[in-house]
Order: sequence, then C-alpha cells, then structure tokens
Amino acid sequence: MSEKRTIFQQRMRVLNKLYNYGCKTEKDLQKLTIENILEINGITIPEMSVITELQKQVKAGTLYSYLGGGENEQSD
Repeated sequence: MSEKRTIFQQRMRVLNKLYNYGCKTEKDLQKLTIENILEINGITIPEMSVITELQKQVKAGTLYSYLGGGENEQSD
C-alpha cells in the first residue's frame, strides 16, 4: 500500500471520528479544544496531530488540497 494512500486513510478515519463526535462543520472543527479532542472515543496521539493540522488547513482555506495530498495552488 502506498504511503499517500495510508495517509489519506488516516485522515479519513480522523474525519469519521470527528463526525461521530458531532463535529460536522468547519466552524465545529475550529471550536474544538484539547479537552474536546480528548473526549473523542478511541482518539490516538497521531490522530490528535491530524486534527490540529485539519484546523490549520481550514483556517488557511486549504483543506481540500490537504485532504487530497496536493499542494495549495493559491499564492498570497
């Protein structure tokens, strides 16, 4: 299995856990605190890192590129 596929699958597992927790929008994701993240059933430390990266990508407007493993085409 390729590394990119494994990374993508991990990101999707994290998104699934977030969705099951009740985090269903970008706004919900941005509101998550470390205390909230620790409440997520079965969350692991590597998954916590993915959540913080998801939060950064949403804030930067590059979530779709991040999830797809591509580079952001926007330039500031």
